[in-house]
This record gives sequence, C-alpha cells and structure tokens, in this order.
Amino acid sequence: MRKILLVLGLFPATIGFAQKKANPQKYAATITEEDLKTHLYIIAGPEMEGRETATEGQRKAAAYLEEQFKKLGLLPGNNGSYQMSFPVYKDSLIGAAMKVNGQDFSLYQDFQPNPRMTRNGDYYFSEFVFAGHGLVDGSRDDYNGLNVKGKAVLILDGAPADYKSEQKGMMAPSGMFGKYQKAVEKGAAAVLIVANDFPRKVGAAPANMYVNLYAPEQNAALYNVSSKVAEQLIGSDWSGISANAKNTASPAKVYKANLMLQMNKQVQFLESTNVLGYVEGSDKKDEWLVVTAHYDHLGKRGNVIYYGADDDGSGTVGIVEMAEAFAKAKAAGHGPRRSILFMAVSGEEKGLWGSAWYGDHPAVPLEKTTANLNIDMIGRVDTERKTADTLNYVYVVGDDKLSTELKPLSEGMNKKYSKMVLDYKFNDPNDRNRIYFRSDHYNFARKGVPVIFYYDGMLQADYHKPTDTPDKINYTLLKKRAQLVFYTAWEMANREQMMKRDLEIPTMTR
Repeated sequence: MRKILLVLGLFPATIGFAQKKANPQKYAATITEEDLKTHLYIIAGPEMEGRETATEGQRKAAAYLEEQFKKLGLLPGNNGSYQMSFPVYKDSLIGAAMKVNGQDFSLYQDFQPNPRMTRNGDYYFSEFVFAGHGLVDGSRDDYNGLNVKGKAVLILDGAPADYKSEQKGMMAPSGMFGKYQKAVEKGAAAVLIVANDFPRKVGAAPANMYVNLYAPEQNAALYNVSSKVAEQLIGSDWSGISANAKNTASPAKVYKANLMLQMNKQVQFLESTNVLGYVEGSDKKDEWLVVTAHYDHLGKRGNVIYYGADDDGSGTVGIVEMAEAFAKAKAAGHGPRRSILFMAVSGEEKGLWGSAWYGDHPAVPLEKTTANLNIDMIGRVDTERKTADTLNYVYVVGDDKLSTELKPLSEGMNKKYSKMVLDYKFNDPNDRNRIYFRSDHYNFARKGVPVIFYYDGMLQADYHKPTDTPDKINYTLLKKRAQLVFYTAWEMANREQMMKRDLEIPTMTR
C-alpha cells in the first residue's frame, strides 16, 4: 500500500515534468497563415459591419467567436457561459432650447448640447463666468481668482499662440473634454465652449454610448455654442476678445446675463459582451493565465464600414489560433499546468469597457491570475518604422512593470523560438502616446496582475479608417507574432511558480 501511495503521490509531479518537456514548436506550428486569414476575412468581413460595441455586428462577431471556442473544445469561461455581458447606455436627443436675455437660439444653428454630459431639465442663470480659454496646466490656471462653483462657465475653444503643451487630443488641457473636466473640478454647473463650426448639420454628432449611467455625482451640462451666442452673452467686450483670441490669453470676468438652457433626452439601455473560453490546466488548474484581444471596432458611418482588420481583428484571430494550439496540446496529453482563459473583449474602442468590467467582475480570481498577455494590432507594419528589421519585429509594452520576471521570460522565449526584434519604443514612460494605458491589459495591470502587451505600431494610412481591411494584413508576420505570444504563454502556463508581483503599480499621472 505504501508503495502504491508513493507512486500516486508522485503522479502529478510526473505530469508537470512531462508537460514541461513537451516541445511547444509542434503546437505553435498549428497557428497557420491560412487559418488566420480564413478567420480574419470573416471577423473583418462586411457581415460583421465593423463590430461596433452594442450593435448587431458586434453580436454576430461574438456568436462566431463562441462557436469557434466550442468547436475547439474550450470550456465556457464565465460561470457556465461563453459570454459575459455588461450594460451600455446611449442617449437620444429629443429636444433642446437656449435663450439669452430673452433671445432664442436654434439647435444646430447656434448651439448643440452633449447629451452624455447633460442631464434632462432646465437651467436658469442670472450671471456667468467667462474663463478665457479655460486652460489649467502646470503653472497656468485661467480660473485663478474665480469662483465658479454652481455657475455657468463660458470658455473659448483651442488655445492662444503663447500656450505650449506636448499633450494632444480631446483630453489634453486645450482639448474640449480636458477643458470640460477642469471646469467640473472647479465646480461649474454648466460649461459652454465657443466653437467655430456653426451652423452644424442636424444630428451631426450622434449621442455617444457610455457605461457609467449611475455616478456618485452628476455631470455639469456641456454645450458647444456659436460666436453669435457668445456675443449675446458678453456684449460689447466680445469683439475685442474674439479678435485677440488666437494671439493671447483673454482676461477672465463675471458677466450678468439671463441664460436659459433646456435639454430633453431619452436613455436607451443596451448591452455588450466579452467572449470567454478556457483550456483547463492539470496540477495547477486553480491558477490562471489570461490571453486577451478586443474584437470590437468602430462599426459603420452611414453605409461606410470600418472593417478593423488589424485593429483588432488581427489580435482576435490570433487568440483563436492560440486557443486551438493549446487545445490540441491538451488532447495529445501535453496540456498546460495552469488553466488558460482566452477572452475576446468588447468596448475597447469606447474606453476599455469590456476589460474594465472584467477587472471589476473577474470570472477567475485576479490573485490567482499569473499574468495577462494582451494583443492589439499585430498584422501590419508600422509606417513610421524604417529599419531593416521591419518584417521581423513587434512592439512590447509593460514587461518591465509589476514583475521583474516578465522581461527575462519574454526575451528568453523569443530568443529560444521566435527570434524576433522586441522593440520597446512605446514602453518608454515618457512616450507621449501613453500606450501602456490605452489597451485592455491596463485593466489587469491596475489590479496588480503582471501584463505584456503586443502591438505593431502607428499605422497612419489606415488606423481607424475604412481602409483597414483584411487584404492589407501581412499574414506571415501575423503568424510569427501570434506564435511568439503562444511560446510566452506556454512557459507562463507551465513554469513552477506564478509570476512574481514585486514592482509598484504604475499610475496614469505624469
């Protein structure tokens, strides 16, 4: 009996040893250009209509991915289901009105509210604060000396010539939402930004989707207004302000004016889903590796489809092929020691929604998750890259954060098998693109899970355009990159210990 028990006791260790000795190249070879291409022409095909979150095209893509996971024999990853739903909301603007000192202004001709930021109801102000360009950045504060709590704030679009900043985009200090956010932090009840593109087409800016319907505090109202509205509000001072707006900062001032704002909208309750399937591990099956890619894209604009073949159809088909490779290894008796969860997430293009939902409602314990390997765009060549290794590289982000074991493991598997150039350009903390915070791995990293992100770069010609189509993909390079992630996943799933968590969690503050 003692001999039998001894043999049985050694059996799990023997399994682990056998798995580690198995040659992953045999299974990496099942990741083929032909299969990647077949899947991608479906995922990024016209039937999926660009896979915009919470649309019929996205639901079709989710159904296709669930079907593939089932065919491969993956187990359902979310408490018996292959899909994890999360709520999405969208506003429909029914009507809006604006009046200044008794004068009515017309929707789209003179003003336009942002339905997401503006709640239903009426606002009546007897005065407002003009805060120049509304810039708050380092040593500059256009609100200096002003009390705007509970007040309406009028600010100019853009920035004067004497203002310089490396930050770009809508959330930069000079961007619309960056300005709005600073006004909200100052306590503003309504924010009016003077824009130069009026009159606008009716319905020119359809209401955006969002996920945070319920919030501890309600947003301030946000309106774009024409210079005609600004002149009615400010009066005779407006001609001087508008003439000098591009050259210098405008002085802040409190003005008297009777301002009425009205908004009526209807909230639509929608839904989107992540798609999850897993290969069960052996002796460490209660520990997990999570491999992700986002399958959503931008959908349609009128009849024009934004196909999203590289972004992120390439990563999506990559995880399907990796799932197949691990499923075949398991069927041959060489399955992973740890369980591997393959997850195609939705809502990335809207603001990392699907992965954020998962991070707050994980299907498997985050403390038992050894790492997240995230893939977002691996099928093309960076148009800004001019070096000789252009057809044999991948950008790697995050492998020097959270765990000191990540980079040695990643580079070791690449050196042993793939022999690609691992480029750390976008991993630089000073890189203005801030890639580390811009894809789904971040919602694992913010919870302390070690991450590696794989990326092909800035595709200026086709990024977020209808021309990001399957025929533009370099399938040989896509295969090599997917195989690199597979080899890295193989080692992570079979090593003796989970990845260390011995580095501080980076934050989004500069």
